[in-house]
Amino acid sequence: MTERIAIIGAGPSGLAQLRAFASAAAQGAEIPELVCYEKQEDWGGLWNYTWRTGVDEYGEPVHGSMYRYLWSNGPKECLEFGDYSFEEHFGKPIASYPPREVLWDYIKGRVEKSDVRRFIRFRHAVREVTFDDATQKFTVTAHDLPNDVISSEEFDHVVVASGHFSVPNTPYFPGFEKFMGRVLHAHDFRDAVEFRGKDVLLIGASYSAEDIGSQCYKYGCSSVTISSRGGGTGYDWPEGFAEVPLLTHIDGRTAHFTDGTSREIDAVILCTGYLHHFPFLPDELRLRTKNRLWVSDLYKGVVWRHNHRLHYLGMQDQYYTFNMFDAQAWFARDVIMGRIELPSDEVMDAYEARWSAAEQALETAYEEIDFQGDYTQDLVDDTDYPDFDIPAVNQMFKDWKAHKKADMMGYRDLGFRSTLTGTVAPAHHTPWIEAMDDSLEDYLSEEA
Repeated sequence: MTERIAIIGAGPSGLAQLRAFASAAAQGAEIPELVCYEKQEDWGGLWNYTWRTGVDEYGEPVHGSMYRYLWSNGPKECLEFGDYSFEEHFGKPIASYPPREVLWDYIKGRVEKSDVRRFIRFRHAVREVTFDDATQKFTVTAHDLPNDVISSEEFDHVVVASGHFSVPNTPYFPGFEKFMGRVLHAHDFRDAVEFRGKDVLLIGASYSAEDIGSQCYKYGCSSVTISSRGGGTGYDWPEGFAEVPLLTHIDGRTAHFTDGTSREIDAVILCTGYLHHFPFLPDELRLRTKNRLWVSDLYKGVVWRHNHRLHYLGMQDQYYTFNMFDAQAWFARDVIMGRIELPSDEVMDAYEARWSAAEQALETAYEEIDFQGDYTQDLVDDTDYPDFDIPAVNQMFKDWKAHKKADMMGYRDLGFRSTLTGTVAPAHHTPWIEAMDDSLEDYLSEEA
């Protein structure tokens, strides 16, 4: 009897898993029966933009954390699929920092070519996953939202690919409840134009704060204040930006900080990260971790140590994204199909200990990049996923970090060389700071 595989989520990780099986089928292998549950109406995960915040029309928590006018904050050459170049998809070279709609089109292009949409049940929210030790099977209970029908099916393996950038970590600061301005988490940020002419306070100093602050500046806010425990991002911001220590409280419209300073503000955006949240999983199957480069209890960062029929994709903090998800999906596929035999618990324990210790010893961003590059290479070496030049990608990430430090508002205007085609990305027709139209059509046009 053909085994059945449940894949939870049709974002980049879930689609990578479907693509991995399609690749094996194209080579003549008999693959398992695949069912992918996706609670949104289309594929792409976070790259599938929605205007909605809070809950959707079915009362489900909105998955999307994507906003209008978002452009990639890392070079596309660092996330290029090993088996599908941007040049192949668009039929020509494009610049290194595309907007959201362009990246979504690229993600869709590969899976459309693979004909895997037929495996996806859209608007199906997974409610519960259980495992029967006697039968060695999972029962997945899902809610068909448009038809309001709940049903359960049995599977031999489950792949959790639901992501971890959709459930906001929302701290409280005294005065929020009486603040007359807007308080929101980055998860609910949709449009920088809303803050035109406003004095905006961002809490946090990582990628969300960097990019939302840049967006607000680009679209005409009055000022941006970035508040964090460390008190600074290390970037040379243009006039209109300020970096301050952590917020203590808000009194009226006045924000107070740990160094005794204060500023008048109109809005607070919490760029405070996300939670790994799997309410559909019981304790014995549920991953518990912070957002970090090495995630414990997953062999090779993929296989659940306490049940080898359960796999997680994309659960790490990320420099690498699409191509790392691919490498993980190819590994999970080969474990499921019996191409890779898992080693003894002792060997897996030693593997875990070695990588965990290496992660804890990391001190710089450059070391973190090399660490995740080494991890991705380790996975690529185990499967037939196309080997790509990971040292070159590592160097691009390091150059990207340097470019941001040199010019936070101009780094997106630079180009990188594809490890797949060797082509150096051309300059976009309009500098990022002046490019107000983020549509696919405008981006791919030859002129502004």
